[in-house]
Amino acid sequence: MQRSLVRDDFRRAQLAIAALFCVLGFQYATWAARLPALKSRLDLSEAELGLLLMACGVGAAASFPLVAALTRRWGSRRLALVSALFLGVLLLALAAAPNYPVALLVMCADGLGVGCLNVAMNAQGAALEARHERTAMSQLHATFSAGSLGAALLASGMSALSSSVALHFGVATVLVLLLTLFAQPALLPDEKQADAPAEADPAPEQAADAPQKKEGKARRGWSLPSRVTLWMGGAMVCGTVAEGAMNDWSALYMKEVADASARLAPLGIAVVSVMMVLARLFADGWRTRFGDGRVVRVGSLLAAAGLAFALLAGGVVPALIGFACMGLGIAAVTPCVYVAAAKQGSEALALVAAMGTTGLLAGPPLIGFLAHGTSLVWGMAAVAVSAALVSVCAARIGWPSAAAAPEAEAKAKV
Repeated sequence: MQRSLVRDDFRRAQLAIAALFCVLGFQYATWAARLPALKSRLDLSEAELGLLLMACGVGAAASFPLVAALTRRWGSRRLALVSALFLGVLLLALAAAPNYPVALLVMCADGLGVGCLNVAMNAQGAALEARHERTAMSQLHATFSAGSLGAALLASGMSALSSSVALHFGVATVLVLLLTLFAQPALLPDEKQADAPAEADPAPEQAADAPQKKEGKARRGWSLPSRVTLWMGGAMVCGTVAEGAMNDWSALYMKEVADASARLAPLGIAVVSVMMVLARLFADGWRTRFGDGRVVRVGSLLAAAGLAFALLAGGVVPALIGFACMGLGIAAVTPCVYVAAAKQGSEALALVAAMGTTGLLAGPPLIGFLAHGTSLVWGMAAVAVSAALVSVCAARIGWPSAAAAPEAEAKAKV
């Protein structure tokens, strides 16, 4: 009976936190799907549209000091709920923006909201794993992709019914509100504890949740990040650069380099996306069996090797195989790094999340600049190198030990 109650508590909390991940993916994909309509309504040039997107990235990158302070003051539960509602309201504000400067401000605020929710929901996911001693983060990240898919389907349906962006965003805001209300009762309460960054240079595969010796006292002010936090940030940046670049450049590579037809070119991003979702659905089992460190290292090397094979072999089929390896290998990087960062405290999690967002938004343009100066093949080669660097960074992170995996796996089957 007691085990059944524990299992039910885990499922309720897991669904509630999954709703937050769904909110973030849904909100992001909602406004992204209507960028052509927003561009037309505000009469924007290509450069102005790019600056609009950059404003969101600037807001997200600048969210680190704010989100660290709010996490300490409010806790992840309250911060998640407030930021989710804030993101819903921003959809209405974007639809009502009368001119370009106002839209820039809204998008900058959206980036701040994304940064806050990103940290809060990942802190909740890490707390869920710690409390129940079960892996769950990868499946939570899969619901982010599910939210994006739902937003794309809604955008398609609303566009067929009406050209009104305000109507579409109004419906989306209601759905964000409903998901947030669904999540609220079962979110985990925050435990009062001091942030405890890891030691400067832990040995690989040491337990990340072991008692820390150097930072036993609670601190109120901001402090310089430890070396292990910077290694986590490096892994996150490299992983999100690879993930973002594949989303933005795979279709163009298929068309211009692999000589795929217009019908086959979109399969590049489709293969990456499907493999990432599938990998995240199963990655928690891999984490339980092999440990987070091994999953990240092996996965990132698989991603790098697969893409390198595609670039060397050329052609459509090798490209699809390489893209599948990239999606499969890189999928578990961000969930695992978020869990490790959360164990170091709210400041470490906020910094790693901000670095990840920066990589996701800044990576694709940098790859584009490199491709423009050389070729798209060299640009994609840089993506493969970025994936390989994840493994280098991961070797310097103290990951949770896989020694307790059999016990955790047994609990998961109860």
